Amino acid sequence: MTATRMAVAWCPDWPVVAWGLPLDEPVAVVTANRVVATSPAARAEGVAVGQRRRDAQGRCPEVAVVERDVEREARRFEPVALALEALTPRVEVAGPGLVGFPTRGPSRFLGGDEALAEEMVRVVTPVLAGQGEVRIGIADGTFAARLAARSTSARVGPVVLVPGCVPEFLADLPVGTLVDALDGPEVADLIDVLGRLGLTTLGRFAALDAGDVVGRFGALGRLAHRLARGLDEHPPELRRPAPDLTATWIFEPPADRIDRCAFAAKALADQLHETLEGNGMAAVRVGVEAETESGACHLRLWRHDGALSAAALAERARWQLDGWLRIRAAAREPAVDPDLDVDPDAHGTSADAIVRLSLIPDEVVPARGRQLRFWSGRAARADDVTRAVARLQGLMGAEAVQVPERHGGRGPAEQIRLVPAAAVDLGESRQAVEEAWIAEPWPGAVPRPSPAAIWHDPSEVEVLDAATRPVEVDGRGQLSAPPALVALGEGRQRRTRQVVAWAGPWPADERWWDPGRHRRRARLQATLDDGSAHLFTLEAGVWSVEATYD
Repeated sequence: MTATRMAVAWCPDWPVVAWGLPLDEPVAVVTANRVVATSPAARAEGVAVGQRRRDAQGRCPEVAVVERDVEREARRFEPVALALEALTPRVEVAGPGLVGFPTRGPSRFLGGDEALAEEMVRVVTPVLAGQGEVRIGIADGTFAARLAARSTSARVGPVVLVPGCVPEFLADLPVGTLVDALDGPEVADLIDVLGRLGLTTLGRFAALDAGDVVGRFGALGRLAHRLARGLDEHPPELRRPAPDLTATWIFEPPADRIDRCAFAAKALADQLHETLEGNGMAAVRVGVEAETESGACHLRLWRHDGALSAAALAERARWQLDGWLRIRAAAREPAVDPDLDVDPDAHGTSADAIVRLSLIPDEVVPARGRQLRFWSGRAARADDVTRAVARLQGLMGAEAVQVPERHGGRGPAEQIRLVPAAAVDLGESRQAVEEAWIAEPWPGAVPRPSPAAIWHDPSEVEVLDAATRPVEVDGRGQLSAPPALVALGEGRQRRTRQVVAWAGPWPADERWWDPGRHRRRARLQATLDDGSAHLFTLEAGVWSVEATYD
């Protein structure tokens, strides 16, 4: 079975590059309080992917921490994919920072794989304009080409593997490299088991009999074994979909705003996914095609190592459309910074607006199905939620709809963070919403239960002792006297209530190493004689109501 020769261009540290931050300064990109990307300067200081934010700042106090913006990464990467279209129209974007294409046509035209690799560097380097680098790998199959690109550096130059030598190239690589090619929480367990069995390299794993691997590890093991042998996930005999499977949306009037395009993309993704599922197929490569009023037609291919879900289809279509709209807006208005700081809903009227949007299932495989939980698990209810969210995003903007995720902190307002719903798959389970996501203790944190209402604009109160003197908290975290009275409200609405029960205080001396962000607070729970229960906070000598219990 002959693997397809693939060329891959990889831009390392793309989440940092997309923010326009220099790589020679310590930068950490975080999602849900976890580091997901770093600059080389940050790695040199001990900051690593997977660390918690505070651990990263503890290792490198001067590190600049920014939240990950996947849409920004996709928009910034569009010019790179556009530059590679000068070599071939079959450009496949696997994700922001990673793009590839089959080498057969362009390699023959340019005179070989080495010449193609050099040409890829030549066309991409001016687009990056000194912000980041590009690494090129060419090999038999996408998996090997990606690893070849990751094994080199800009100084060394592209890595071109001779046809047929992929098994030798993979043999000495650790089994942990499978993480980059496989999805799902079971991957880490599989790699852990392989390591404990002594199968620490891809070569040792590939030497096992395929039947034994399937019998022990199932479908995931079969896929990992194929990759370790130098074969891609899907065999070459992939079925070509019929033309009528293409999902198309006609805009009346033409669309030049990302909110309208995003709503259409979500509807098309649901339609295409339902059609493919009804035919027993799943898409692994989908083309996003847009036709403009001037008659120009733009096509970009997006690939996913697993089958593309409806949410993943809509997400990639939205990224692509946003990138096209922004590039055209920058071309019409040279004064606008092409660094994507344009308001996504303020493109204005354009003579080159989008009149047609199509999602084309360019490459499909037989659907393998999925195992649902006993009570349907991710069923129609999740699909209804994603449709409702997509509708709200179309009306209010992609960033306006947010979902909660757990975040470390001491106060109730710090323990939950709202992130854009567009950045997560609402139909899949998310670790960031589980209690186990915050594993480390937070000394001084308020114990459970959590309050029902958190006030973003806390009102000042007076906490008094039995002699009507203000209750204070000393440097050792001790109350000056037991609280007996609490005066709430302002003016004529001010009322004094008796304290029936109380607990605390919980002092917190936060960021003592940073004079600009240093905070000293103490929290106190109290139940009043009217039956209400509140969480009071003392800071800079002033008490306030931080939250209220139901």
